[in-house]
Amino acid sequence: MHSFGYRANALLTFALTILALICAMASFSDNLNSPSPSAHVQVLNINWFQKSSQGNDEVSLTLNVSANLQSLFTWNTKQVFVFLAAEYETPINSLNQVSLWDGIIPAKEYAQFGIHTTNKYHFDDQASLSSRNAGSNLRGREYNLTLHWHVMPKTGKMFADKLVMSGFRFPEEYR
Repeated sequence: MHSFGYRANALLTFALTILALICAMASFSDNLNSPSPSAHVQVLNINWFQKSSQGNDEVSLTLNVSANLQSLFTWNTKQVFVFLAAEYETPINSLNQVSLWDGIIPAKEYAQFGIHTTNKYHFDDQASLSSRNAGSNLRGREYNLTLHWHVMPKTGKMFADKLVMSGFRFPEEYR
């Protein structure tokens, strides 16, 4: 009575509807996970702190970063992008962020780590044309080191969070 094409279309439509429903349930089940990541960062040394030829403050740091991000991984986690940023305030900007280190964690086995590194990216306070002391904002300034992460799922919505570690201060004088 029904042709082969009609039956194939009905079967394919039913299969895709079930697949979409399973994906939606999988995505929803990740909302039930309450991760509890932990991290600790130490500034071991300020290798140099100077004013560049352009007039900007430049810093090189030696860091110890240890973190346990295993609780971020569920059966639906594809990978986790993680980065460490220095965050500070200036009279012009309420939030300045400079990325110091980043990495991609492909599996739960690699989510507990400890690294000893210098900042991977250039850390300088860039000049702003509207300020007289532009680029000279780091001396004596307090800053936070913040570990940010973005969880990339196999299906569903990506989410991000962070862990702020405060109590760091730049030196008063250049070195």
